Amino acid sequence: MTATVKTEEAGHARYTYRLRLSPTSRDALLAEWDRCRWAWNQCVATSRQAHRAGGKCGPAHLDKLLTGWRREHDWLGAGGSVPQQQIIRDFAKSRAKALKDVKARLPMRQRAGMPKFKKRALARPSLNYTLRGFRIKDGRLHLAGGIVCTVVWSRELPSTPSSVRVYQDAQGHWYCSFVVATEVRSLPETGQVIGIDWGVTETATTTSEAHDLPHVEYGKRAAVKLARYQRMMGRRRPAKGKPASKGYRKAQRQAAKAHAKVARQRQDTARKWAMRVVTDHDAIAVEDFRPKFLAKTTMARKAADAAISATKNELIMMGRKHGRLVVLVDPKHTTMDCGQCGARTKHALPLSERTYTCTACGHVCPRDKNSARVMLVRAGLYPAGVEGGRPPEALPREAA
Repeated sequence: MTATVKTEEAGHARYTYRLRLSPTSRDALLAEWDRCRWAWNQCVATSRQAHRAGGKCGPAHLDKLLTGWRREHDWLGAGGSVPQQQIIRDFAKSRAKALKDVKARLPMRQRAGMPKFKKRALARPSLNYTLRGFRIKDGRLHLAGGIVCTVVWSRELPSTPSSVRVYQDAQGHWYCSFVVATEVRSLPETGQVIGIDWGVTETATTTSEAHDLPHVEYGKRAAVKLARYQRMMGRRRPAKGKPASKGYRKAQRQAAKAHAKVARQRQDTARKWAMRVVTDHDAIAVEDFRPKFLAKTTMARKAADAAISATKNELIMMGRKHGRLVVLVDPKHTTMDCGQCGARTKHALPLSERTYTCTACGHVCPRDKNSARVMLVRAGLYPAGVEGGRPPEALPREAA
């Protein structure tokens, strides 16, 4: 199992490793999660009462309540204070974001929901520890409360971690995710730029023929197997209030394993493609596409299988990691503008029409290729001469 590296922000990244737990450590982590889940549910109840009474429920108030809860309940005080404090801070952040969206009067579909109760059967364990709540000794992870975990070190950490998150996935596997400080690994200058347009027929269409990303359709390949497991779950679904059978849990694990395989295939393809694009180009103009509206169309399943958002995020993170310029371009009217002269058609092109013809200059090219060139124009990276070359009058990477 290789380590998963995910960029969090400038100068920081997450390194994720698999955990091998003994029965004692697993039981201790689940007991710790029960305490943290109880603290979260108490915060939800307190927040709702304060909302009805017109009072306040800020992080400082919740921290004081946690101190009282730990003194009142011995079983709660027996656990580590660090993960309990962190889950309260996570609750405060999610509540503050929901209130901010309400004050901004965003549409209901765009608002972050208020925190809800975490049910034991539905919520997966997730524990956060700051620097004073864990340490790495002799290659093992020691957590607050005397919990010792064996880490599968598939890759060395670049620096001392500042925090760690221990969580369990849908298959029942445990992982630890460290936040570490990283440095930008600059790549050699190439003098090349590229424009990228997202689509459904091809996941990414670029101004360079060698860097187009075809739609691999991993989800379509696994659809038959997933459907079989979901039918098994449907036949063996337990009645309300009854425990699930062994057959139901087995089918559930098999479905989760198939979903995880598809997700990892998409992630692996996206990372390899993003690395190739970042290595060969100094500046990248990317369509800032948000495919939520496709969920209501007949292309919803194919668009979800393309994993456009995940691929875009991998490209942005890879560009940040290697110091490349990545420009997010507004996708409005990109199919109506001409990438050659900049003229705009009077009517939007239907999806069935895959060739763009400019009525002003007579330029004819594939629709997605024209949109990719429009990305370069809007980002200020005007190709001159050779396809994808940077003109002398273009801004340098730092200024852009």
